[in-house]
Amino acid sequence: MPKPRSAPRLADVAARAGVSIATASRSLAGRDGVSEAVAAHVREVALGMGYVANVHARTLAGGATSTVGLIVHEIGDPYFSEIASGVIGVAAKRGLTVQICHSGRDPRNELHQIRTLIAHRTDAIIVAGSGYTEPSLQAESNAALQAFQEGGGRVAVIGRHFIAADSVRPANEAAGHAVTAHLLELGHRRIGVLAGPDVLTTVVDRLAGVATALAAGGLSIADLPVLHTDFTRNGGHAGAERLLAEHPDLTALVALNDAMAIGVLSVLRSHGIAVPQQMSVAGVDDVAVAADLAPSLTTVRLPMTEMGELALTMALKPPSARRRRKNTGHELIVRDSTGPAPAVG
Repeated sequence: MPKPRSAPRLADVAARAGVSIATASRSLAGRDGVSEAVAAHVREVALGMGYVANVHARTLAGGATSTVGLIVHEIGDPYFSEIASGVIGVAAKRGLTVQICHSGRDPRNELHQIRTLIAHRTDAIIVAGSGYTEPSLQAESNAALQAFQEGGGRVAVIGRHFIAADSVRPANEAAGHAVTAHLLELGHRRIGVLAGPDVLTTVVDRLAGVATALAAGGLSIADLPVLHTDFTRNGGHAGAERLLAEHPDLTALVALNDAMAIGVLSVLRSHGIAVPQQMSVAGVDDVAVAADLAPSLTTVRLPMTEMGELALTMALKPPSARRRRKNTGHELIVRDSTGPAPAVG
């Protein structure tokens, strides 16, 4: 289908930006060989001219939505693998192709992935995983995605983001509360908390749940060791080593995701610390492998696959005047890694 005469061409963008067509193409595609200053200038010109917008308006007018971009923080994290399976399942039923991108929990890389997906004429974008606590860290991403949506593109996010789009909100605060309340009911008072980076809204929300559960039990989170480290298995491993060395009186460790909890269990096994007889361990997410660990992991189940399904389903719906939001449920899953606090003495 020929491009309407009124639609800006790449050559028009290049001329307005004062660069060659090749430079304009590389800038919009996010490829190497162009300085960030020049690339940012070309992108600004393209957005101002409606170049990307007209591409998406033309695609949707023809009824063809063929490619979905999914941006995850860690491609190897089972949490994101299960979200991806939900997105892919819905996409397969609609005859869509899913392109998965990895941001590494870096807002600049996330922005780069968003711009690349837009430049490649992706028709819908799902941003999965945590948002960032500072709105400024997602300001450019928000601007790019708003322009994308104004041109007919579809967007949904999973988690609490400073992005104007439909969203699926995991029950992160409730999950943090549930897992902490469980340990308190077992008699634990000397609890260590392994959290991810404090710039992530997921971490802030889960910690808020931990704090409210502690307050209900007459404790303060300020009295507990809370260690911020990488939101990964390796982060949990390194964090557990440090907490054991600095706080040998702990009787329980809460990891704010299951990947970290797996690292914790590895450390305790290497130190010969019996779980749960000497130390209880709990996580959040309930990734598929959690039930198969030895001991099996007590955690809070979040519906990751369903979250992916909901996000893409929302993104493919006609735009709404008001942003849609779906909140998920949660379920405490008690397994073998938690038990009564050991007697003092």
